[in-house]
Amino acid sequence: MKKQELDHILTTMLESYDNVSDFNITVDKPFQVESSGQLLPVSLNPPIHRLTPFQSEIFALNLIDGDRRLTRILLEEGSCDLSYHLAGKARFRVNVFSQKGCYSTVMRQLANRVPTIEELGLPEAFFKMTEERNGIILVTGATGTGKSTSLAAVLNEINEKLSVHVVTLEDPVEYVHSQKKGTFNQRELGTDFDSFASGLRAALRQAPKVILVGEMRDRETVEIALSAAETGHLVLSTIHTVDAGQTINRIIGMFEQDEERQVRSRLAETLRWVACQRLLPRKGGGRRVAAFEIMGSNIRVKESIFQGESEGKTFYEIIEGSQPFGMMTFDQSISDLYRQGLITEETAMSYASRKAIVGRAIDSIKAARGEKTTSIEGLTLDEEYENKVVT
Repeated sequence: MKKQELDHILTTMLESYDNVSDFNITVDKPFQVESSGQLLPVSLNPPIHRLTPFQSEIFALNLIDGDRRLTRILLEEGSCDLSYHLAGKARFRVNVFSQKGCYSTVMRQLANRVPTIEELGLPEAFFKMTEERNGIILVTGATGTGKSTSLAAVLNEINEKLSVHVVTLEDPVEYVHSQKKGTFNQRELGTDFDSFASGLRAALRQAPKVILVGEMRDRETVEIALSAAETGHLVLSTIHTVDAGQTINRIIGMFEQDEERQVRSRLAETLRWVACQRLLPRKGGGRRVAAFEIMGSNIRVKESIFQGESEGKTFYEIIEGSQPFGMMTFDQSISDLYRQGLITEETAMSYASRKAIVGRAIDSIKAARGEKTTSIEGLTLDEEYENKVVT
């Protein structure tokens, strides 16, 4: 397959539907794109109804383009990450992986410009994150929930406001930041450094004020990130966790049991914000909407990180009671999305962390609108009951 043929297929996929976010190339399926959260088949000429193992492997190898490092990683680890540029049209983050002896490819389209916090409609807490001068900020969530996009918006705000040196360590570089008030050096895994831990260690000698680490993948990276935060750097990163409590437990779980108390103490002092994201189907279709769980740092949060959660002092309860300070649980965020008419009741209930809490919030919203809060109808008082004789 020639590069022109590869680019023709990618262009056809890109233009096949509106709101295309991902390409999916899997054996026994046609070429597919994800549009507004749904996988849809792409029509090609000549048509390909079911990709063969040979076709999917040729497609993957053409993306890798003979790179020995990527080929070695793919063979040894079963998957590899890279970037691909479709000239004049789009950039992609690519993952090639082995499954059942065949190769599959998933390509995520990257934005051509860095979004702003306002454009993304992020909560006010994200503006507060840009005012931090040291510590750790984590954005968490499943793959494809927009973690990198939110962090890019935070960095863009810093770029607009502060004359500081920012070093990013990414896999691959997703958003290219222009040189505004800040000075950006963006480094890509495999090309500019060989691991997040080594890249982060080197960054400490590059005099940055802000460091972006693409992902906290292992204990060594977390250890260096904690040290960087303790020495006056602002460290931003991502973790694949579903909520704030799991994020804390995941980090602590990377260390040995005899190190737990020290790690809890360091994390309690350095953690500034945890923002967790989920993407929900929009009412009526179209681009999905984001729900957030946001935990800041206060005395109660620090105590729960250091001592561990206990009855009445869970992260959920602390966040729920700290909404006036910019924090919110997923359930509060989901209830607000329902109030705005952006999601349906069914979506709100299916994505809720605690369904009873969201259910009560929905009933309150319905009551305020004058809508029914129950499907039970036709109940009346039995006025003759007292006249009946019980025998």
